[in-house]
Amino acid sequence: MLFFITSYNLMLTLSGMKNLEPKSVFIILSLSVYLFIILLNTVLIVTIILNKPLHEPMYLLICNLCFKELYRATGFYPSFLYLLFSSSHVISYIGCMTQSVIIYSSYMCEYTTLVIMAYDRYVAICRPLEYHRTISTHTVAKALLYSWAFPFIMGFPNVIITSLLPLCGSEIDRLYCDNWSIVKLSCLPGTASNIYGFIVISVFLAHGVIVLLSYQRLIVACRNSADNKKKFMQTCGPHLLSLLNFSIALLFDLMFSRFGSKEFSEHLRNFFQVEILVIPPILNPLMYGLKLTEVPIRTKIIYIFQGNKYKSTNSAEK
Repeated sequence: MLFFITSYNLMLTLSGMKNLEPKSVFIILSLSVYLFIILLNTVLIVTIILNKPLHEPMYLLICNLCFKELYRATGFYPSFLYLLFSSSHVISYIGCMTQSVIIYSSYMCEYTTLVIMAYDRYVAICRPLEYHRTISTHTVAKALLYSWAFPFIMGFPNVIITSLLPLCGSEIDRLYCDNWSIVKLSCLPGTASNIYGFIVISVFLAHGVIVLLSYQRLIVACRNSADNKKKFMQTCGPHLLSLLNFSIALLFDLMFSRFGSKEFSEHLRNFFQVEILVIPPILNPLMYGLKLTEVPIRTKIIYIFQGNKYKSTNSAEK
């Protein structure tokens, strides 16, 4: 118990931030990226909420994906900006664990959401007559609950296992906290955490495989129909690109976190750490909302702003 209390009150240093110079450049870049992520995802969420024609399962799931991007970005950027302003780059143990939980639960939420979206597209294209009966409002509500609850249920045991480990170090060689980096500071072998971590990775890797198999079924179903091919490219293309982009980024992050070598340059290590926190949160809303959706949401966005401008002009004239 004494070890637990000592670790609980420990302050950890994110040594990966020591050589981020000049700081003013990184502060401006980080703040700009964070605000851009907020803008893109919020515009898409508000557009879907304000337009009743978009209150369909596919768009509600896209909305959920945007919420997840905001959740992940908020788990990283405010803390990162605060530490950039600080000269010590120190974070509390509780803050470090919280950041780790937010970031990695958002990774798991990405896979659960993409699985649900893949099933939605499979029913829409392969069983269109059953779509409204199969993908009902009640089903969508349960799917959204699953997309958030399952990652937390899977991640909770690992949090407990990690929090019980006594720590003999306080320096994390990363730009942000992750569970494996905390385990490496332990005075005891992190065997239990490692085993459970690989189980979690396997479970969500299976989610990715399910998405790919569903797309394979869709490709087979769409081969002989030009209309279905077009629908597949418009609505499933972004899902596949999102899955591949996210999975590759996550793979590099996990590899550098667990097996990262000092032989790689510090800038390269930092790039692979933050790539997953920069590219997907920007690319996803652009792909889903502004380019490749079945009903072009960009038209709805333009309509909202033009409508507001038109109303403002009329009010001024009156």
